[in-house]
Amino acid sequence: MSQELLAATVAAVRAAGARMLTRYSTESRPSGLPELLANLQANDAAVVDVLRPALTEALPSGSWLNDEHGSGPLATGEWWLVDPVGGNVNAVHGMPDWNIGVSLVRDGRPVLAVVYFPVLDEMYTATEGGGAFLNGVRTRVSAKASLDGALTGTGQAQPGQDPELAERTGSAFTAMTNAALHVRVSVPVTQQLAHVAAGRMDLHWQFDNVRSHAAGVLLVQEAGGVVTDFEGKPWDLTDGSYLAAAPGVHAAALKVLTA
Repeated sequence: MSQELLAATVAAVRAAGARMLTRYSTESRPSGLPELLANLQANDAAVVDVLRPALTEALPSGSWLNDEHGSGPLATGEWWLVDPVGGNVNAVHGMPDWNIGVSLVRDGRPVLAVVYFPVLDEMYTATEGGGAFLNGVRTRVSAKASLDGALTGTGQAQPGQDPELAERTGSAFTAMTNAALHVRVSVPVTQQLAHVAAGRMDLHWQFDNVRSHAAGVLLVQEAGGVVTDFEGKPWDLTDGSYLAAAPGVHAAALKVLTA
């Protein structure tokens, strides 16, 4: 992966973050669902308006997809996968935990990831085989070797989700709560994955796998983490679930979550 393409992607994402900051306010309080939905859509559109032309110029051959909830395989070739505002609902409610996330997927595997947290000015980057970085400093997953001291998390508290998935999520939360130090249930998912890559959290799991998570997955992999499905097989973009963890706690977490 060329450093020129990485630099162009970082510049585009930073510009999109600056655009979002002009829309963001800690005082934002939507009055109801119609206003909330309108703000979500306007935020996404504002970011896409910055990212799409910049990334198209940086890699004209790359196809574009900004369906944050999309899943399944992609056609061969290079694809920009974009989650315009990860944690958009947080931004609309004046909370600081949101980001701009971009990954480049080549023939079904992520090869470049840029995840930017504008409020904190934290820029996470990763390239396949090139390591993961936070503001230019290499990151490593944690050295934890036991779940009893592990900070863990998932992002699956969703209204209206499939009842079977809701039951599985609740059971997994209970099991992990009994095994680990703490379990966070929060969005955006890419924030938890970035924290795992930086060693701030020790593991993250999902029972649904959407393509826009690829950026966070690559961050964890390039920071030395282990990412698998729940059979312990290496992660694939088309998998229906995954566990991303520091090596020292992955096996124990997998056992807990599949018991």
